[in-house]
Amino acid sequence: MAPHPPTAPAQALIEADVARALAEDIGSGDVTAALLPDTADCAYLLCKQDAVIAGRPWFDATHRALDPDVRIDWRVAEGGHVSAGTVLAILRGRSRSLVSAERTSLNFLQTLSGTATTTAHYVAAVAGTGTRILDTRKTLPGLRLAQKYAVRCGGGDNHRIGLFDTVMLKENHIRAAGSLTAAVHAARAHYPSLPLVVEVEDLTQLREALAAGCERILIDDFEPDMRREAVRITAGRIPLEVSGSVDLRGLRAIAEDGVDCISIGGLTKHVQAIDLSLKLGPAPD
Repeated sequence: MAPHPPTAPAQALIEADVARALAEDIGSGDVTAALLPDTADCAYLLCKQDAVIAGRPWFDATHRALDPDVRIDWRVAEGGHVSAGTVLAILRGRSRSLVSAERTSLNFLQTLSGTATTTAHYVAAVAGTGTRILDTRKTLPGLRLAQKYAVRCGGGDNHRIGLFDTVMLKENHIRAAGSLTAAVHAARAHYPSLPLVVEVEDLTQLREALAAGCERILIDDFEPDMRREAVRITAGRIPLEVSGSVDLRGLRAIAEDGVDCISIGGLTKHVQAIDLSLKLGPAPD
């Protein structure tokens, strides 16, 4: 679990996510909920599997968008580990709004909790090595800030948010610039205040990147012997990041080679949603 729940995106951004999702689901109106008597009711939120919980701000905002007076009493912290069968929260509000908000609120919570849970598994696998787990830009369209927040809930760290906050020179950029050194010089000239990350494909490029200077070097799809040689050559002068074909089974060995961080697209790309349920009525004892 993250030491403290991370800071969520701005409330306006969360509410914008919720507004889009509710418009998609409810459209001109929930015709099934309209059949129900609109009376005061309660509901409980159940987690059906072991998980790390993330997404409470989106869950809350979804229900409050339909019923500003709804009361949501959470029994677990954001970023908390829970076991199967845990009642996560008790809700009290109007019956129609509770059922109308059900699917959208669960979609946010199950998706973000899935990202946090997967991240926590990767973080646990490298515990004690000093290696950090990073996400990538391989996120669900429109939910990048939400998923990157969920990564932090799971104990991971964020790579760049988008194409605007870090210069990251990859194979195509280097080819178009003419050389790695030329690309680095252009980046320093145009964006001197931005972090610069350089991806290298072999040890020759690694040495060139060290000579040109940057904030981090990304070694992509290096074989184990070449990776260890990269660590030796770099000798702590610049942080090394590993990416490409990284899975949970081989993660510990990569970390123990002495790299500083490992970026994993699967944290946010291969989302396995957590099994959740919102049920009307009092929670079971």
